[in-house]
Amino acid sequence: MSDHSNVHLSHHHDHADRRADTAPGDQEGDHPDVAGAVRNYLIGFVLAAALTAGSFWVASGTSFLYVPGVPMALAALAIGQMGVHLAFFLHITTGPDNTNNVIALAFGVLIVGIVIAGSLWIMYHLNANMMVPGNLMDLHRQPGL
Repeated sequence: MSDHSNVHLSHHHDHADRRADTAPGDQEGDHPDVAGAVRNYLIGFVLAAALTAGSFWVASGTSFLYVPGVPMALAALAIGQMGVHLAFFLHITTGPDNTNNVIALAFGVLIVGIVIAGSLWIMYHLNANMMVPGNLMDLHRQPGL
């Protein structure tokens, strides 16, 4: 009796573990669940549209937010938008079958971060090193000119 119940519990536990780490829209088994997939895509679409509308609302100059907080609100909405796209449309999870996808995503984020940081660094140094000295900026005050 106890062996049979342990087998049943372990089978249920394995199924729950596999289902706990799936992205919305992932197919499980040989039979596709078209209605569930469409539902998950519609949920993702509604969330993405709501986050986009929220970003436009924040950027339109609403008095709901303190003005210096607007960039932080836009950054938070953008991160939420990326999360929705990764989960609902790209089906990225942390499961063992998605290891290559997660590594490729992390590499892409690293490259984008390097490009942005390098561009900002170059622009800062170009701005600092190509500044015209203050005494040359105001030529009409130069004696003899």
